Amino acid sequence: MSIATDQLVHWLLGSLELETTVFHVGQYCGRWHASTAGRALGSFHLVLHGDCFLHVEGQPPIALHPRDGVFLLRDIPHFLSSEPNPASLPPRVAMQALSAAQVGSTGLACGFFHFRDALSELIVSSFPDYLIIRAEDASLRAASTLFDLILAEAGGDPDHASPLIARLTEVLFFYVIRHVAQQDEIASGLLSIARRAEFAPLLDSMMREPGQDWSTDNMARLAHMSRASFYKHFIDASGQPPAQFLLQLRMKIAAQRLHAGDSVERTAEHVGYRSHAAFSRAFKKIIGEQPGAFRRASRQRAATQRLN
Repeated sequence: MSIATDQLVHWLLGSLELETTVFHVGQYCGRWHASTAGRALGSFHLVLHGDCFLHVEGQPPIALHPRDGVFLLRDIPHFLSSEPNPASLPPRVAMQALSAAQVGSTGLACGFFHFRDALSELIVSSFPDYLIIRAEDASLRAASTLFDLILAEAGGDPDHASPLIARLTEVLFFYVIRHVAQQDEIASGLLSIARRAEFAPLLDSMMREPGQDWSTDNMARLAHMSRASFYKHFIDASGQPPAQFLLQLRMKIAAQRLHAGDSVERTAEHVGYRSHAAFSRAFKKIIGEQPGAFRRASRQRAATQRLN
């Protein structure tokens, strides 16, 4: 991963506000299927032991093995089952306690997550619908320790899992996001721009000085391209025109500064707005709420977390 990409990933991870809940932790035996679809939330399934198959609408079945996992960033039709191509949908059966793995059983930790703010939603908007992690992936070797800790907390009532499992899953999710940043399959967004050598210096300058005059001509000049060539290649890489990308980047940075406690006025000036009204309109368009309301909500969440 390049220095520019590495810096961006750390910035993105520091901006994510994630809340995870565990639905159940236990094991299934015999023929079974299970799903977390239909709740309007992101969800996850971690395979603690045994094997199963992930079925996503329109895709071939995906085999999952011990210490593999899937994070569904959006609520899409899917289910897990004991069979790769069931002639009929296996029954829904009760999950059993994970006290001792039975022969042929599959142990799972399943749950939901959501992003507490619009900035986090914006960050992952260009990511795939679901992310698969594999136990044999050397770049995720550190995640094996998290599976050990999750297994150590598992057991007992499947529907009343240890709250530590939710926190451990959040850490695992951050490993997954960093892992995604290293892949070539990212189609668009900030990470795809950072991974392109011709755009990485430009992105670094835009992040350090978002309030500068970042016209398309100035961007093209810094990227050492003609305006026409820059415009075409930038859209190919990011999936959007430079001006729209700049607007989203500025509002991401603004949201992060407001979350950190900066004033609306100082934040607006930092990202290039001298008009409070213009900044408020831009912020509402991208983030979904007024900057003052966003700042107050962020401070309230921080205060609540300190009390808890």
